[in-house]
Amino acid sequence: MVVDRQFADPSIARLYDSFCAGRRDFDFYLPLVMSARSVLDVGCGTGQLLRLARERGHAGRLCGLDPAAAMLDQARKRSDIEWILGDLGSVGWDREFDLVVMTGHAFQVLVEDDELRAALAAIRSALTENGRFAFETRNPLVREWEHWTPDDVAEVTDDAGAVVRSWHEVDTRIGEDVVGFVQTFASPSWDGPRASRSTLRFLDRDVLKSFLVSAGLAVEEQFGDWSGGPLTDTSPEIITIAGRSA
Repeated sequence: MVVDRQFADPSIARLYDSFCAGRRDFDFYLPLVMSARSVLDVGCGTGQLLRLARERGHAGRLCGLDPAAAMLDQARKRSDIEWILGDLGSVGWDREFDLVVMTGHAFQVLVEDDELRAALAAIRSALTENGRFAFETRNPLVREWEHWTPDDVAEVTDDAGAVVRSWHEVDTRIGEDVVGFVQTFASPSWDGPRASRSTLRFLDRDVLKSFLVSAGLAVEEQFGDWSGGPLTDTSPEIITIAGRSA
């Protein structure tokens, strides 16, 4: 899993939760976390989901895995959760977690076929016999990247009272399902803007299923939005819950 440069910047990592305030995906994932005895959050970022679960009374094992040290510095403000710096290629769990989650479209940073296969194999290995893997990817039929323009600006205020603005701009299409884009952060209090380039893969429903099946995972449920609506061609998300296949 590649570390986006903005997440490696401590000043940006401190603002991550503010930029992501009001996340609807947590309403979906939190009940799953609360009902599982042991949970692994892959690409946990600042660990907000696991921190929220602990605040709500989760008494079991909670483990967050992320390749960005600056993000984990924020997560480690809570010490009663296991935080691990790295990615799925640097760990080797065997049937340890009842639930593995990937939120915030983290699954889409797995761009290459081999990278996807290796990550799914590691996730399957980490799951207990009846464990589940829950994650989401944007529905490519909706073409959300077409709305990632400099006109669509998010704005927050940092601890010093300075305004920080962020926007995305697509700069590359690679094949049918890979999109490269630049995310820029800027503030009048900084010497200049800070930008980084990222690449995401937009898998359609059938291709996604084929990767899961090849990894020994079976789709149990799929939804098209955070309210649990059905998956259709116009759904913004492909939200998937999978388990070990027989």
